[in-house]
Amino acid sequence: MSWDEWEQLKADAATRGGTGMRLNQLDPGGGGGGGGADAGRLKSDKKVWTKAGEDTKGLQDGLGKALGKLEEGQSGLGDTAGCQSAAAQKELHDSWKKYVDDVNGRCGELGGLLERAGHDLSMTDGDVKAELDKLKTKYQDTEAVGGQAKGR
Repeated sequence: MSWDEWEQLKADAATRGGTGMRLNQLDPGGGGGGGGADAGRLKSDKKVWTKAGEDTKGLQDGLGKALGKLEEGQSGLGDTAGCQSAAAQKELHDSWKKYVDDVNGRCGELGGLLERAGHDLSMTDGDVKAELDKLKTKYQDTEAVGGQAKGR
């Protein structure tokens, strides 16, 4: 499609006028405030946000148990020098320990963010998105490494 054609389509749409936005089956001309103090207004429930945060942070209990079992399974391995399978097993353990630690941290921070958003309801959508983007950057998922020989 050429730019001229695109500009013509936009101009045609502008002359027809907007169709209005409908949220939750409301009449686009209805607006907010009609039929009662809260009619037509977007609502957010503090309890729901707080519960979502608590539940997300609650995932840390299971992750803590998983970390404990991971450490328990690693105990007694001893020196890995001279044994390729033991060295590979230690490398795998270290990789999974870091991954589970990161998931645990992500759950805690995300849960806290959701709880704060619920308690205050003072964060804008942009503020929440910025905080989520920070978490995404901090806890970037690792690249898949399965089957790569690492030069061996």
